[in-house]
Amino acid sequence: MTGAQHSYPTQAVVLAGGQGSRLRPYTDDRPKPMVEIPGTGTPIIGHQLNWLADEGVTDVVISCGHLAEVLQEWLDHAQLPLRVTTVVETEPLGRGGGLKYAAGSLPRPDEPWYATNGDIWTRFPLREMAAFHHERDAEATLALARPRIPWGAVETDAFGHVLDFIEAPPSPYLINAGVYVFSAAFTDLLPVRGDHERMTFPRLARERRLAGYPLPHGAYWRAIDTAKDLAEAAKELSAQGR
Repeated sequence: MTGAQHSYPTQAVVLAGGQGSRLRPYTDDRPKPMVEIPGTGTPIIGHQLNWLADEGVTDVVISCGHLAEVLQEWLDHAQLPLRVTTVVETEPLGRGGGLKYAAGSLPRPDEPWYATNGDIWTRFPLREMAAFHHERDAEATLALARPRIPWGAVETDAFGHVLDFIEAPPSPYLINAGVYVFSAAFTDLLPVRGDHERMTFPRLARERRLAGYPLPHGAYWRAIDTAKDLAEAAKELSAQGR
């Protein structure tokens, strides 16, 4: 695939408006993406912006909500590797509506774009995902992760004998990893208000215009939802020397 045939997205939206109630008390005085992973000295949003810049993104629109001023103040003083614009929802628009509202501030509306949830801590080659999206001529492509089940599993035979105990095995199901590639035309398909995962995605799936990109083997991915996730992320990153 040559550059003349295909160019990678250089713009992205980060959804950072959630209240993060399960992360309290960390989110009592800051939005969820401003929570720091212990030992890194950088909030989640900072890691995301660095990753996006490393993947060729030059412009990011951050959709803010809960305690937006805290995030905006950090952005004003941070040394950022790309250009950042913030938009603030004056009323709840839902995930799809918020995505559409933020996409309206992208600098190149006639070009494809990435999007990511603001509470995702991941590293994988976004350009490969964009190539996957392009090859399938999709309107939208979502990254798919296979998380580990947080409990130990028990393996049995058909008769009911216990054969083995497996600690935190990978889930048999893929889940939406909260990272996307969208065509330029996708913006018009988003609802003004509501959830794109309930409204837009099912329609695209029926029309075979929605693709799913499995994260490469060994790629790091974690959703930061609870204090336990913060501790686990810190432990994992330390083990990887990051």
